[in-house]
Amino acid sequence: MKTTLEIPDDLYRQTKATAALRGESLKDFVTEALKVHLERFSGPSEQRGWRSVFGKARREDVEAVDAITTTEFERIDPDEWR
Repeated sequence: MKTTLEIPDDLYRQTKATAALRGESLKDFVTEALKVHLERFSGPSEQRGWRSVFGKARREDVEAVDAITTTEFERIDPDEWR
């Protein structure tokens, strides 16, 4: 969805520069910032498992780790852990 926001010039420039330094588009940077901000007000995070314990890494950064941990946890026999 497209929308128009009016933000202060200094904030826009700082946001655009920070996104560029991180190698992200302005759209991706602002989208992620809004998600993080909303999570603070919405209570429990939608993130489950190890990400809920170790912080708020970007989804793109943790896909490989998620795949490995999912595979490894599926190999655990629950009866062996009782």
